[in-house]
Amino acid sequence: MNKPLRRISLFCGLLVLALLIRTNWLQYVQAEELSTRKENRRVQIAQYATERGNIIVKGNPITGSAVTDGSDYKYKRTYLDGPLWAPVTGYASQAFGATQLESLEDGILTGNDDRLFFDRTIGMFTGEKRQGGNVVTTLNPAAQKAAFDKLGDKKGAVAAIDPRTGAILALVSTPSYDPSSFAGNSKDDEKAWVALKDSENKNLVNRALRETYPPGSTFKVVTAGAALEHGVVTDINAPTDTPEPYILPGTRTPMVNHAKGCERASLNKALEVSCNSVFANLGDKVGRDKMVETAQKFGFNNDKIDTPVRAFASVYDKTMGKDGNAQSAIGQFNTAATPLQMAMVTAAIANDGKLMKPYMVDQLTSPNLDIIEKHEPQEMSRPLSAANAQTLQKMMINVVDTGTGGNAKIKDFKVGGKTGTAQHGEGNSKRPYAWFISYVDNPDGTSPVAVAVVIEDSEASREDISGGGLAAPVAKAVMEAVLKNP
Repeated sequence: MNKPLRRISLFCGLLVLALLIRTNWLQYVQAEELSTRKENRRVQIAQYATERGNIIVKGNPITGSAVTDGSDYKYKRTYLDGPLWAPVTGYASQAFGATQLESLEDGILTGNDDRLFFDRTIGMFTGEKRQGGNVVTTLNPAAQKAAFDKLGDKKGAVAAIDPRTGAILALVSTPSYDPSSFAGNSKDDEKAWVALKDSENKNLVNRALRETYPPGSTFKVVTAGAALEHGVVTDINAPTDTPEPYILPGTRTPMVNHAKGCERASLNKALEVSCNSVFANLGDKVGRDKMVETAQKFGFNNDKIDTPVRAFASVYDKTMGKDGNAQSAIGQFNTAATPLQMAMVTAAIANDGKLMKPYMVDQLTSPNLDIIEKHEPQEMSRPLSAANAQTLQKMMINVVDTGTGGNAKIKDFKVGGKTGTAQHGEGNSKRPYAWFISYVDNPDGTSPVAVAVVIEDSEASREDISGGGLAAPVAKAVMEAVLKNP
């Protein structure tokens, strides 16, 4: 063979070798990356080629699938009572992706999860249509509906937990949205999406998990717990050394009380009528570092609380000065909490000081309903001793029986609660947030539900906005729903 032919042969051989290397690189090294890219339309087409599995509440699906007209995506997601369940499900949209359970459990719902490999393999031989698995939640439909209906057109949120297990029983955020309205990829879907995305009401935000608020006086139960745990208070009925007016440490600023009889008030009395001065004084005596320690045991400053949807971290400032700590001890200054966090605080008190990790997925099942994974309740922390938790229970029951929480009373049941009206806006210029936290006891002494309610604003006048007036009736409706429909 002459020299030019040898060179051409060698060059062609190198081209073939390069092609083989490139092909193998694409098939074996980059295959997964390419197959999961958002730009890969075939992946999206395959994702919507079969019906998604369902999200289940008390044995009933709250989702479904429908054939899409005029699209190469065969199926789109449908929702039963979409606005009611949107804070739980999130959305799955052909055009705008997925959130919350729809996103986190997408592998199970689409049938692509490795744990469904056996089902897929059997289906290949039997010819059965491919199906997704199901996500079984812990939600109580009666509690969810009670919270949603009672909030009505108010802007706010509700979180309810079973203190014994950490199971989330209700998760409501208003105003809500209907995920079905933009589940497809048509012009109408786009119009609905843009209207929601640009809404001043932030309908797409899950306020129960993903919005933090100053908790106001509901945080006083955390301060009371810290005072008991760290020995600052040993007798809840003994007078404290709180003067009237109480001057914030290191300042000339008096702490304003909206209640009467707060001078030297006992811890029990101070919680009953919600004395700012007493709790600011106690927060200062406990000290910032021990206040931080107690708050963190309740879940504050934790940015990894997954339900499995991740909640925003609630905050108790680790670096503030003495005056900031005194203000934070009454739920103001830099203190911020999600409704879920305040439900966790209440649940830990109701459960004799044991905080269970919150969760809302009970189990994952295959299309034929075999259990793939089941959640086991997990202890998260012990913020309080059993004795101190039981002391706080008595104080919270007193708040409902004789104090500011009377609107949460339920005949023949023991209810513990705490009101809160948190200042909001520069110079307290905006309507305050109305809070209420509560739990109810069964006749056997166990607590089936702990609730936190926040209402951002309402049509009521500023003077009529209070945790006891606006938020307590919502919490009562949720507690009654759980008692009647366990």
